[in-house]
Amino acid sequence: MCDLLRINTDRGTVINDGQTRFSKDGKPIYHFVGTSTFSEYTVSHVSSVVKINPVTPLDKVCVLSCGICTGFGATVNVAKPKKGSSVAIFRLGVVGLAVAEGARVSGASRIIGKFGVNEYVNPRDHNKPVQEVIAQMTNGGVDRSVECTGSIQAMISAFECVHNGWAVVVLVGVPNKDDAFKTQPVNFLNEKTLKGTFYGNYKPRTDLPGVVEKYMNKELELNKFITHSVSFSEINKAFDYMVAG
Repeated sequence: MCDLLRINTDRGTVINDGQTRFSKDGKPIYHFVGTSTFSEYTVSHVSSVVKINPVTPLDKVCVLSCGICTGFGATVNVAKPKKGSSVAIFRLGVVGLAVAEGARVSGASRIIGKFGVNEYVNPRDHNKPVQEVIAQMTNGGVDRSVECTGSIQAMISAFECVHNGWAVVVLVGVPNKDDAFKTQPVNFLNEKTLKGTFYGNYKPRTDLPGVVEKYMNKELELNKFITHSVSFSEINKAFDYMVAG
């Protein structure tokens, strides 16, 4: 949440002088959220640079440093499930799958989703709201839930599927700026806790090297997240793969 990095992250220029460092045919190429990661060489502000173990495979770092850190951090840093607890994950993209990995590392006994989890719920298979399905199958609700969609309805479902008295809900997905989260105040009086997180509550310069070491020490599953390796010259094919799921 650093003020320096969050000031106009969509400005598209280097913070020092307000200029770009790249151009094509005389036209500027703008930075994406201050990083310009889809290039072989780039110019970044010092606050965006992190020193890591030099023997770490860089292709793995690219996967690790964005979605996986967000989902993994949302679990271990924010939801903090206790050993033996239950966790529900809403949407199983790369962030949601990283949530599952965080739940596994934390020792959760019931992880509802897929990919290293032990139960899977498809809302389309039921004629009642998915939060009611999850609450029923877990005897009152899960201990933790993590929402990774950005859908307001999914956020409400994530909040309503947890147990009264001690449960924690973490919102990771980014909603439309005009969306409003609505719930009954009694949910808070029943001692449910609602939290949000940006980048999994990691401070990149100090925390990211430790996450990299977890991968290097084989404490963190990463290779299963990689389904394709695509060259820069075929980057649009990678976006096609992503859109196709």
